[in-house]
Amino acid sequence: MSSLEQIKDLRERTGAGIIDVKKALDEAKGDEDIAIDILRKNGKDKALKRAGRTASEGMIAVYVHSNSKIAAMVKVACETDFVARNEDFQAFARDIAMHITAAAPTCIAPSDVDETLVAKERVIWEEQLTEEGKPEKMIGQIMEGKEKKFRAEQALLTQSFVKDPDQTIEDLLNEKIAAIGEKIAIEEFVRYEL
Repeated sequence: MSSLEQIKDLRERTGAGIIDVKKALDEAKGDEDIAIDILRKNGKDKALKRAGRTASEGMIAVYVHSNSKIAAMVKVACETDFVARNEDFQAFARDIAMHITAAAPTCIAPSDVDETLVAKERVIWEEQLTEEGKPEKMIGQIMEGKEKKFRAEQALLTQSFVKDPDQTIEDLLNEKIAAIGEKIAIEEFVRYEL
């Protein structure tokens, strides 16, 4: 049975609803780490259910780094203006803008990575692997792994969140969708650097 202190603590840490936290703690037999994993999985499930909805409201968040030489602007959409005015939603959007300034993604999803950039990297990887004497039949598999990793590093959704490296931006997004109860989408961004 979960205690009130555990429920309150986990709710503050995850932003999930009280009932969801209690269910997760009960399922995890009081183990908070397991309960967090359960909440994350449930968040992904809820996000998938909301994926078909229209997100026509939202906000544009801006972050300027303290040195005034790097800035980012991101458009984060939600379903209602009520959520767009919600402090958690606004803090999430600001965190995404701050992450973009720090991590410098080039696109939102791995499938969006510029194909000419990938092609240039593949030429370099193939030369490196050949020089290292890797067997020809292994090079193809290694190249696939390198491309997947490269796309993940370039794409915002698959990058590790700068404030919590154990969590990707996609995990964070799914948690917010589960906590707020609406579809939320990171639609576009721009990053400036002097």
